[in-house]
Amino acid sequence: MNYPLKRVVVTGLGALTPIGNNVTEYWNALVNGVSGADFIKQFDAEKFKTKFACELKDFNPEQFMDRKEARKLDRFSQIAMVAAEQAVKDAGLDADTINKDRVGVIWTSGIGGMITFIEEMTNFNSGDGTPRFNPFFIPKLILDIAAGHISMKYGFRGPNYATVSACASSTNALIDAFNYIRLGKANAFVVGGSEAVVTQSGIGGFNAMKALSERNDDPKTASRPFDLNRDGFVLGEGGAGIILEELEHAKARGANIICEMVGGGMSADAYHLTAPHPEGLGVINVMNEVLNDANLKPEDIDYINVHGTSTPLGDIAELTAIKKVFGEHTYKLNISSTKSMTGHLLGAAGAIEAVATILAMVNGVVPPTINHSTADPAIDPKINLTLNKAQKREIRAAVSNTFGFGGHNASVVFKKFEE
Repeated sequence: MNYPLKRVVVTGLGALTPIGNNVTEYWNALVNGVSGADFIKQFDAEKFKTKFACELKDFNPEQFMDRKEARKLDRFSQIAMVAAEQAVKDAGLDADTINKDRVGVIWTSGIGGMITFIEEMTNFNSGDGTPRFNPFFIPKLILDIAAGHISMKYGFRGPNYATVSACASSTNALIDAFNYIRLGKANAFVVGGSEAVVTQSGIGGFNAMKALSERNDDPKTASRPFDLNRDGFVLGEGGAGIILEELEHAKARGANIICEMVGGGMSADAYHLTAPHPEGLGVINVMNEVLNDANLKPEDIDYINVHGTSTPLGDIAELTAIKKVFGEHTYKLNISSTKSMTGHLLGAAGAIEAVATILAMVNGVVPPTINHSTADPAIDPKINLTLNKAQKREIRAAVSNTFGFGGHNASVVFKKFEE
């Protein structure tokens, strides 16, 4: 038996990013083109090919939780708890007055507790071989644990898990929650992602893949999507939370409706471990899918927050795909990569970029792609990449793209809310 799909709205946002420790700070930095990149503070990176990253600024978890609780959590889970709390408060989601059996949590990470793993193995290797592991080693390490902690804090007993699709992970989480709600299987979800891998193995591993920028002479301009001299992405850390809610449930409790989520799409490149398909076939499929799911035409979209990591191949492949999907309307779009400011937050990228996309629509301002100085002749100059300066624009509907190693593609559409 077929039932009409329920409408899904956004009622709360939270963000802990390299350019702002809450949603307001994040948005102000985005529209002002602030770079979050700087030399690494968390470890001595002198011998590394890349010596910089987009780290959180002035983040002390003990400002948000007691020391005992903080010590039980890896940094990615600490970030998750803060971003989720911001989103829950923003939504006014009162755990004492709602049906907690109908509220779920899908919170993800691309890698999980890398810091914990490094610390525990370093301690073991420096000893005499006797295993003396912290009893919280495994609970701190596994990447589904952030969702578990969030559910336990609020008593939310709905579906609870993590999705994993590398850098597309938190966009997949949004799509999963969206589908649960519109199918009537839950009233609301806390959805998001967090990442904390600015570590020796994180930087060293991505360096070994030749994925990171090595612009050590000028870190703040290193993330430069679409620029001719782009040389890789800048690793970032942080997280974001979004409250998705069934429309009638939100209205019944008098929630502030920020916007509506109207579609989600997923696809695979089925091509290469790390490189995008040169003709963007998987990306073409995912954008066609998301428009179809949202029942929108290409001309209904005003803004695309692109994956735009600042890699030589990836940026070209994504723009190639956009031109094939949107045709002549491509030249009427605003396109920007907020990774030029935040760096690449891996599994948390989709969540923080969804927040940026929503805020752009709500405020009628497209955040810029910063650090662009030299045009790439392989990129169509007629495409509006919102270079270096924010642009005012009414945004009726917007797409956010995220892609992951392994060829995972995910895309979501948000729309201005109308009764």
